[in-house]
Amino acid sequence: MIVSEPVAAEARAFNAKLEEILGRQPSIHTVPPAQVREARRAGKGIFPAPVFLPEATWVDADGVKLRVVRPPGETRGVYLHIHGGGWTLGAADMQDLYLRELARATGLVAASVEYRLAPEHPFPAGADDCERAARWVLAGGLDTPAWFAIGGESAGAHLAASTLLRVPGFAKANLVYGAFDLGMTPSQRAWGDRNLVLSTPIIEFFSDCFAPGVSREDLRAPHISPLYAELRGMPPALFTVGELDPLLDDTLFMYERWRAAGNTATLQVWPHAVHGFNAFPIELGRMSDREQFAFLL
Repeated sequence: MIVSEPVAAEARAFNAKLEEILGRQPSIHTVPPAQVREARRAGKGIFPAPVFLPEATWVDADGVKLRVVRPPGETRGVYLHIHGGGWTLGAADMQDLYLRELARATGLVAASVEYRLAPEHPFPAGADDCERAARWVLAGGLDTPAWFAIGGESAGAHLAASTLLRVPGFAKANLVYGAFDLGMTPSQRAWGDRNLVLSTPIIEFFSDCFAPGVSREDLRAPHISPLYAELRGMPPALFTVGELDPLLDDTLFMYERWRAAGNTATLQVWPHAVHGFNAFPIELGRMSDREQFAFLL
């Protein structure tokens, strides 16, 4: 992907400022997750403050809550969204603006899963919640045309891929800078302490919260790390990642395995992009969102 110099310059300046801010703060792997959750909900930290839209509603999906935003016009189907946050942070109602943009651009009902978080609820709790929500949606729970897509960011992309391995029926998969090998790919291991949203210690902390007491080798079991699963019969997928993301290899490897299994896949590596780049108010992120929305049409 080639971007214009103004877009690249904005991203480089943003990255420098982000790294400087993160360098003055305690790394999130040194702070209790509950404290980080509270701060982010209050609009503190590096991410934009959440906006809670009045038109976004909560729906019960067989015991799992969904945060739902419907498009203003005709409905084409459902996009089941799974939020990121290292399996320990985030919530379904903290990206209402994104869900609204997606619903308006695609005509899909955007439904984000409120899955249980680690370390209070380690694997398989979050994955089980996503499976339960997916089965409910595919069974017609949101009363829409029967066209379904699934996707998510970071840990959410991991849970989306894991859900696809458990539940058939989705027409497309939008997998955004996912963590697909919890045993740690080379890019995860080699990244080091540099903090651009993620670092190697942060990644290790998140995976230890998600699956405590499991060795790095055992974390590569296919039911935990979808990179090692049998991927035949998966839907067309868009894989998105930034070149400055410690999870770069996860996307590169998963994209190739997806294709080798006989599936359709598109890969987009964004220059100058850090982990979570489309959550920030920069043109590079907006460009990626528009590409993702176009993929879901």
